[in-house]
Amino acid sequence: QVQLVESGGGLVQAGGSLRLSCVASGGIFSMNDMGWYRQAPGKQRELVAAIASGGNTNYADSVKGRFTITRDNAKNTVYLQMNSLKPEDTAVYYCATPYTVADDYWGPGTQVTVSS
Repeated sequence: QVQLVESGGGLVQAGGSLRLSCVASGGIFSMNDMGWYRQAPGKQRELVAAIASGGNTNYADSVKGRFTITRDNAKNTVYLQMNSLKPEDTAVYYCATPYTVADDYWGPGTQVTVSS
């Protein structure tokens, strides 16, 4: 059973940056596609960025050009570099694999708050 722990969130002014980290344990990290999701109050959870086991990346239109997802297989860690943050980026951010999404398993998440 994969376990995921996110960190790196915080309070930042609009235009600022944050780097989120997610450490995975209990599975073969290098073989898993990984994604970052977010959920704002009153809204559904949405996928914002994904990185395949081979390194290909995809982004939601709302974050393209501002967010970058990377992974370090040696550290079982996936990162989300967030630049030019906007108030609408305020949400709890989670990482996931396709398997944890299918199992509806989510880590504790990390809160990102962007003030205007």
